[in-house]
Amino acid sequence: MLDHIFISVSDVERSIRFYTAALAPLGITGRLDYDGKDGPPGHPDLKGFGANGRVFFWLREGVVEGRAAHVGFVAHSKAEVNAAYAAAMEHGAIDNGAPGARLHYDPNYYAANVLDPDGYSLEFVYKNWQHAQ
Repeated sequence: MLDHIFISVSDVERSIRFYTAALAPLGITGRLDYDGKDGPPGHPDLKGFGANGRVFFWLREGVVEGRAAHVGFVAHSKAEVNAAYAAAMEHGAIDNGAPGARLHYDPNYYAANVLDPDGYSLEFVYKNWQHAQ
């Protein structure tokens, strides 16, 4: 299990607006600002997103590597996938795969894919077997 990931963005304020909107339907609403001066020399300022008391997705202003990263976010239903995709598209994403089953993985793998404003590949994904009661 991953604890956290950082991505570098070209315009941190734009990215905060984008991710605030795109991640809210998934319940990822927590935000934390970390002042880099509180860390070791050269530590960047960070803008974090999370849920359930954990901050796990961080933005830092810097050199963009664009398609060098693919980040998949857990959705708890197909409706959450659809809502996250719609919010992302409303806030500047580029379509990279409309919501639907990803049959090449599994008939119960439902996802939507977008590129964020810096070109990072994002996936909002619901795998019903991971939510079995």
